[in-house]
Amino acid sequence: MKILYAIQGTGNGHLSRAREIITILEKMGEVDILVSGTQSDVELTQAITYRLKGMSFVFGKNGGIDLPATFLQLSTKEMMKDIADLPVEKYQLVLNDFEPVSAWACQKKKVPCISLSHQCAVLNKHAPKPTRKDIIGKSVLRFYAPCTENYGFHFNLYDKNIFTPVIRSEVRMLTPTDKGHYTVYLPAYEDGKIIKALQNFEELNWHVFSKHAKRTYVSGNVFIQPIVNSEFLESMSSASGVLCGAGFETPAEALFLKKKLAVIPMKMQYEQQCNAAALKQMGVPVFKSLKSKHHEKIGDWLKSKKIIKVDYPDMTEDIIERIIKHSALPNSISKKGQRLKLEKIA
Repeated sequence: MKILYAIQGTGNGHLSRAREIITILEKMGEVDILVSGTQSDVELTQAITYRLKGMSFVFGKNGGIDLPATFLQLSTKEMMKDIADLPVEKYQLVLNDFEPVSAWACQKKKVPCISLSHQCAVLNKHAPKPTRKDIIGKSVLRFYAPCTENYGFHFNLYDKNIFTPVIRSEVRMLTPTDKGHYTVYLPAYEDGKIIKALQNFEELNWHVFSKHAKRTYVSGNVFIQPIVNSEFLESMSSASGVLCGAGFETPAEALFLKKKLAVIPMKMQYEQQCNAAALKQMGVPVFKSLKSKHHEKIGDWLKSKKIIKVDYPDMTEDIIERIIKHSALPNSISKKGQRLKLEKIA
């Protein structure tokens, strides 16, 4: 079987998950890898067949997305050309992790495209949503990378085609300890704002992994360093707790390692607002920002001993095997070419 695995390259979660999935896919067929987007600090060890610009947002420095920088790096003309040129029709299976070029190429050429992503789980009607509606944000998430069949990962099993997170093998092999520090990953904040907030808790040691830092340095009780996967995992596995954005992989890994967790969702990012709603439902503290008015709540979290218990078994290979098994069944597309009729996984 010839497989195209298309991966979103914005953020670190998609590529971290892909490392596990690619290894499994390679046992089952000939795999070509497509990565589009920027803003990732994680690299794949496998060869990438298609490296495309795609569409991605740029992290800001004040808790949200840098909209001007995001719009400046968009190229509609290049995107349309990539969609037209991508030979999706030569693959027996197109597996998509929130990647827009392959998704729209499949739409254009009426080729089945199966989503295996966190985003499709977020959109599921049974998954938690924030109380404040965001019609635009929800629409962007829905139409960014439309697929013909959806299987997703989330913090809990909210529906039959939603699975628990893919926890990397290197995380599963860790032996968690507690050396007394707190690990911080807030890529949408500049270093200065993080340092200013954390120095209010001067009795604690903070390990901050920064998307903006070019070198390692210390400011009082705050240790700032660029993002290096091995160092981040060492810090997180030996931390008393983890303070991070409301993405998916980092909170899931912190929960798996039985770490005390708190999150600050990015502004104007619907997916993170949904994640925050799910985590809050589980009992994880959610802070709106690093502003001083939230410091009392942060302090309460630091004093707390509450650990959220989760069960995230290693079932990735079973999920992939079942998807590939069903992909070999006869498929049909409606007259309008809008919906692939695939037998759902039981």
